[in-house]
Amino acid sequence: MATDTLKSTTGASGASAVRRLLLDNGALTALIALVIAMSALSGDFLTTDNLLNIGVQAAVTAILAFGVTFVIVSAGIDLSVGSVAALSATVLAWMATSQGVPVWIAVILAVATGIACGLVNGVLISYGKLPPFIATLAMLSVGRGLSLVISQGSPIAFPESVSHLGDTLGGWLPVPVLVMVVMGLITALILGRTYIGRSMYAIGGNEEAARLSGLRVKKQKLAIYALSGLFAAAAGIVLASRLSSAQPQAAQGYELDAIAAVVIGGASLAGGTGKASGTLIGALILAVLRNGLNLLSVSAFWQQVVIGVVIALAVLLDTLRRKAGATPVAAGAGAPGGRGKQAATYIIAAVVAAAVVGAMSFLHNGSSSSATKKVGLSLSTLNNPFFVQIKSGAQQEAKKLGVDLTVTDAQNDASQQANQLQNFTSSGLGSIIVNPVDSDAAGPAVRSANKAGIPVVGVDRGVNKADTAALVASDNIAGGKLGAKAMAEKLGGKGKIVILQGLAGTSASRERGAGFAEGLKAYPGIEVVARQPADFDRTKGLDVMTNLLQAHPDIQGVFAENDEMALGAVKALGSKAGTSVSVIGFDGEPDGLKAVKDGTMYASVAQQPKELGRIAVENALNAAEGKTVEKTVMVPVKVVTKENVAGFGG
Repeated sequence: MATDTLKSTTGASGASAVRRLLLDNGALTALIALVIAMSALSGDFLTTDNLLNIGVQAAVTAILAFGVTFVIVSAGIDLSVGSVAALSATVLAWMATSQGVPVWIAVILAVATGIACGLVNGVLISYGKLPPFIATLAMLSVGRGLSLVISQGSPIAFPESVSHLGDTLGGWLPVPVLVMVVMGLITALILGRTYIGRSMYAIGGNEEAARLSGLRVKKQKLAIYALSGLFAAAAGIVLASRLSSAQPQAAQGYELDAIAAVVIGGASLAGGTGKASGTLIGALILAVLRNGLNLLSVSAFWQQVVIGVVIALAVLLDTLRRKAGATPVAAGAGAPGGRGKQAATYIIAAVVAAAVVGAMSFLHNGSSSSATKKVGLSLSTLNNPFFVQIKSGAQQEAKKLGVDLTVTDAQNDASQQANQLQNFTSSGLGSIIVNPVDSDAAGPAVRSANKAGIPVVGVDRGVNKADTAALVASDNIAGGKLGAKAMAEKLGGKGKIVILQGLAGTSASRERGAGFAEGLKAYPGIEVVARQPADFDRTKGLDVMTNLLQAHPDIQGVFAENDEMALGAVKALGSKAGTSVSVIGFDGEPDGLKAVKDGTMYASVAQQPKELGRIAVENALNAAEGKTVEKTVMVPVKVVTKENVAGFGG
């Protein structure tokens, strides 16, 4: 019986060997399964362009995750990497443009910013005795706030010399992929071949034992968090290079993706295990998922559900692997035979992947030819009724015209929108409609569509430094001026007001605010006593307005840069709304119009969002079919009050 047991553990063959191989390489198995599934479901998945897209889309997450790997291996956590990435990129752009600092010095300062943030985390954790979760959560807020302060809430153009990091070598090999590979090799070298790497595993395995064995744990933690900050800075620079601008709101939520990639790759949040190759595979799994779900036209809302389920399943698989006694993903100091076995596993995986690529390419041969009636629509967010109405109008027109419309949600993330536009381009759509998160950041991805010969139509907001077949929009600046005029007339040209601003860095917020400020110049009796951002969000509008009322209880008017914030302000004002305080919103969304009808809001500057969506689809189809379209299609903006709301169609 003992002999049988020995055979089963040392000489496993056949099905048991395959089972053990799969369990020992759960993340790799999941990646191969995903590739096979996506290849079978979409003929556009295995194209060269799309595979390169996946690499580019995984790059920023992977670089962030490599830095987080150091922290998690040492039983820590770093929630600040997304904010540190944005801050580092903002410092680089601000120094190189506004301050006239030579670009190479600006790059050094950006990297130093990331390291400094990491060191602060390390000091708070090692010497301040703060839990890593709390210390890095604080840095998340500080980093994001400093990024907004430096940039004044607006994107900053990135230096041309550094922007080449977002380009390609030889016209086909993306530089972000090369940077990802280099950073991955550096991570593997640090973890497997250096004293600090071995210290990470020792601290993560048992911090007290590591201290008693002579390790200077506090100093090691300083180095670990500094490395995390360094990698975050590198990720921020690559991200900003892709977008040709430093976005103060960039990389929001990326810390969660980075942590997920590390855990999916086999690392334990309890510390002591993890490796660079596993982290890379985890980042690729997330990128393949998002890319494939876009190509399959899966609802933007369901995509979040699917990704969450896959992350849970990946961790569950890792748990089963450990319970089954599979080899743990431990320090890089394994035996040479172990490394050889690992290399053989990756070679086998590469062969399997190549076989799948060949088979699926043959299966889908000729199936991905572009059709003029396939249109992609990338919206800046679907967490706002205004954009939901654009989607509704677009879908109604698409159904009427027989257009196959794919809608994606960028969740106010310029980088995520760039990925979606690249996916549209590689899947050979007839035309693309984009509602940019930021007009500058959308430029590089739209230029890629231009090179592929795919016409692009902008809706609500334009795209800078790229060709669009048409722009279907309302004039936000003119709308802001109309809002100022309506407010002044309602108050008799005299009174105190507050302004609720939208999401910092978005063109809609900038233009509406600029138009309102310009319009108020004709009414010197109107005094703006406060301006505060509420991020186009109703709940934040409620909170901000509640706070402002404590300092300014005697205001007579509120101008909100969208209806959602206006509705939050109405809630905060209570009985004052519509009586002693006049509230004006922007967008003309259903809830806003209802509030106008009820008298709690005085007016809404209405944009007719359904009409925007309808006209955008009509123009996209005409452009795809080679028909002439107007370069700019302006949908009228009007101030809707209680007197004319009944006749407004929306």
